[in-house]
Amino acid sequence: MELIDFLPLSMFLVLGVVLFTGYPVIFVLGGLSLGFGLLGYALGLFQLVEFYNIVPRIWGGVAENLVLTAVPTFVFMGSMLERSGIANDLLFCLQVIMRRVPGGLALSVTVMGTIMAAMTGIIGASVVMMTMLALPAMMQQRYNPRLATGTIAASGTLGILIPPSILLVIMADLLSVSVGNLFVAALIPGLFLAALYFGYILTISAVNPEMAPPLEEKRGPDTLIGVAVMLARGFIPPVVLILLIKIAIFDGWATPTEAGGVGAAGAWLLALANGRCSWRVLGEVCQRTGLTVAMIFGIFMGATAFSYVFRSLGGDDIVVELIEYSGFGSWGLLLLVMGICFLLGFFLDWVEITLIVLPIFTPLLSLLDFGDHVARSEIIYWFAILVAVNLQTSFLTPPFGFALFYMKGVAPPEISLRQIYTGIVPFVILQLIGLGTVIMFPDVSLWLMRQWLT
Repeated sequence: MELIDFLPLSMFLVLGVVLFTGYPVIFVLGGLSLGFGLLGYALGLFQLVEFYNIVPRIWGGVAENLVLTAVPTFVFMGSMLERSGIANDLLFCLQVIMRRVPGGLALSVTVMGTIMAAMTGIIGASVVMMTMLALPAMMQQRYNPRLATGTIAASGTLGILIPPSILLVIMADLLSVSVGNLFVAALIPGLFLAALYFGYILTISAVNPEMAPPLEEKRGPDTLIGVAVMLARGFIPPVVLILLIKIAIFDGWATPTEAGGVGAAGAWLLALANGRCSWRVLGEVCQRTGLTVAMIFGIFMGATAFSYVFRSLGGDDIVVELIEYSGFGSWGLLLLVMGICFLLGFFLDWVEITLIVLPIFTPLLSLLDFGDHVARSEIIYWFAILVAVNLQTSFLTPPFGFALFYMKGVAPPEISLRQIYTGIVPFVILQLIGLGTVIMFPDVSLWLMRQWLT
């Protein structure tokens, strides 16, 4: 490999350094794209006219993306639920139910994140929503910032795996398999990851209570009737709304964009019914939605420019060379793909990784043979779930985990990027444990799919 081939890799090294300066992410990505593009031009690897190609990629991949149009509606729904106090009521109900459990608030956030994940696969909207809803309450409860941010980021990214997931829809199209089968195959692995989060939070809360101070015993009603009334007013309405959205998407009644619109309208109606939706609240929600959506789409724009320059400088060739000259068998090739996905997740989002890895390996899947470990007819589904679990990590791994920047964009100023980075490390380890479990025990993902097909 020549010295000039290290230019794409140096983009990542510089990115990892510059991100810690605290400069806005969109300008960091755009500036590095411009700088390395000019450097590539000086070395004869990049043409200035290629900068014009970035604009149509942003327009076609971001502005005209019908999937991303669901982001504003879900952000509006989350903002309305948060600003009107409905989401706080939901979180309060979960806290009351788990008030005697160590780390009850963090566990409540995990449950809420799982519910939100089942509602939509829009990770940016889920993470932003969960940050706005839960982080202030956890800080008020004197939670360790690392545990608080790690819990929220990990729970918010479950939407990449728990159906309905946009990632699974794209993967099903690239692999030419059934979306419904892929949804069913991903359900147990997604819930298994949530269970791992539960176990970690319970353990660390019991071992070190200072990281997750217990809730007051007198919090909430004590009588059975009081609890029932609390659940009827604060728990059931938003959960029913979320379940209706999930069912509508899962059964094909509506697209994510349509379901998001219904969810936004439903959140507004719930706020009206509770007498909490004044013109002032509605204006604040619209303003917050606009600012949040601008931040999310700004990151998409910067990431698109960064990824294009990376590819133009030969970044894809480096990945392909590693694969072509590996000489591994079926197991070696699988582990190599998992390693590449994990490493790419440090710097690229799941869309870029999916478009790089799947087209390269899809033709090879028919040649893989794992003996009695996995039936040949099920390898493609097993492989898809492994990639999906791995790609969830791409949202969390520094220095370019998208979920971390979504969180930083709406987190209180006292929450530093370093705290977010260190807080997510244990959850990344848990996700690797989950990935290893699905590799060693394929039935974790394939058993339910077999029942579904029969």
